Amino acid sequence: MSAALRLSGLGCVRGGRALFTGIDLGLGPGDAVAVTGPNGAGKTSLLRVVAGLLPAQAGTVESEGRLAMAGEQAALDPERPLAKALHYWARIDGGGEAEVATALEAMGIAHLADVPVRMLSTGQRKRAVLARILAGGADIWLLDEPANGLDTASRERLEAAIAAHRAAGGIAMVATHQPVAMPGAVELPIGSAA
Repeated sequence: MSAALRLSGLGCVRGGRALFTGIDLGLGPGDAVAVTGPNGAGKTSLLRVVAGLLPAQAGTVESEGRLAMAGEQAALDPERPLAKALHYWARIDGGGEAEVATALEAMGIAHLADVPVRMLSTGQRKRAVLARILAGGADIWLLDEPANGLDTASRERLEAAIAAHRAAGGIAMVATHQPVAMPGAVELPIGSAA
């Protein structure tokens, strides 16, 4: 991977309120950033701006490599079996059954491959979202509260997946309230919710 992400003077306004301004950040292969701050401060909005889903009020986002965002919504067909729902996205991203199988195993949900997505628990759905990101093979991961709903063992799987992604030259940008172990990660606090 030859991933790179550069934010220059980035700012975002939502609902007439400046969520953040003047964010400058440069990340290269193997780097990670933990985006922290209170609810409503703009963590998710920052990820959405970086992903191109929200316009920036100011500044620029430059990236090298493919981006993938994992938000609160699974974006998986609830009626399809988990493996088939993941395979749909993997095909779009250039992956296949092998990538899906590896991702299911990495997230500890391979035994749920034939279970309809609607039958999964909250924690299982969260791991399914993470498996979708893994199976897609993107260079830059944008993870919004990835540890929510995860037990200790599942959080350790998440941390191992992020570490493996970084070791392969990928970048991880993680917005989180909960501790997610990412040794050497830069911390980027986003303002107050006042």
